[in-house]
Amino acid sequence: MPADRDDSCDNDGYRPNVAIVLLNRERKVLWARRADNGGWQFPQGGVRGGETLRQAALREMFEEVGLRPAQVRLIGRTRGWLHYDFPQERRREQRYAGVRGQKQVWFLFALLAGDCEVRLDRSPAPEFDAWRWVDYWRPLREITAFKRAVYREALQQLHPMLRVCND
Repeated sequence: MPADRDDSCDNDGYRPNVAIVLLNRERKVLWARRADNGGWQFPQGGVRGGETLRQAALREMFEEVGLRPAQVRLIGRTRGWLHYDFPQERRREQRYAGVRGQKQVWFLFALLAGDCEVRLDRSPAPEFDAWRWVDYWRPLREITAFKRAVYREALQQLHPMLRVCND
């Protein structure tokens, strides 16, 4: 894990995290394949000490998909924290010792730039090795089981905000 990452947990063992749903003009969402295990997910990442949640989302968006704040427009975010627990086998790994799971706030952004601006190589150790645009609800069928309930809740909360995306 990068040295500047903040892996502190709350009193219940959840790490603060942000997740990003990025819409294109056709109202499809960016879906990315993890370089380490081939699983598909939305961009997400930890909140560093001193960062606001929005700052963390914008930093993660740049690090993971190469987009700068001027290339996106914030549409909205989920209410409060959404939690998921890591499976027991993951909690046994050294890097997850003492971590129960993650708590997330989800952000909905509209892409203002072209597809060619999406770049997965902005960080020294890219998290993703491929990406594609998919229908809004498709991630619920493809996300790993332990994250599915949080994905459903987040997408349901964000869905009414799609009507403000008229670009």
